[in-house]
Amino acid sequence: MSKSFEDIAMTPIGRVRGGRVEATKDYWGNNRATIVLRDDLLAPDALNGLDAHSHIEVVFHFHIDADEPSEAGARHPRGRADWPVVGIYAQHGRMRINRIGVSICRLLGVNGLEIEVEALDAVDGTPVLDIKPVWSGYRPRGEFREPEWAREIMANYWE
Repeated sequence: MSKSFEDIAMTPIGRVRGGRVEATKDYWGNNRATIVLRDDLLAPDALNGLDAHSHIEVVFHFHIDADEPSEAGARHPRGRADWPVVGIYAQHGRMRINRIGVSICRLLGVNGLEIEVEALDAVDGTPVLDIKPVWSGYRPRGEFREPEWAREIMANYWE
């Protein structure tokens, strides 16, 4: 490893409880789950004010199939030969080197250190690394573009 880079370690702040138990490709829109945060790390008031937001962004670790080889190059998304070969960082595949996922989901409620959510594309037991409120000021500015194959992937994702 280059001396200009160093390894880092992360500590999960909580876990997903409930919702799906299997990571499938589509139909995450109705997935309801609870994010249970660790009371040994966080103060009881860590979520104060979060319920004023409609959505949160959840940063998590893809822990399912963690022993499968990482992708460091390019491939067809979802193995579909009719879609172009693109690099792992031009898609949302879980086989990334650091296995980090992000999801913007609806915030349904907060109770102590528990967050009820809907449309979280993580499964029961998923380690949660961070949560952030979604603010309009962080939305893309200027022109937004994406390839057609990316729209096709998402066609049934939230159904």
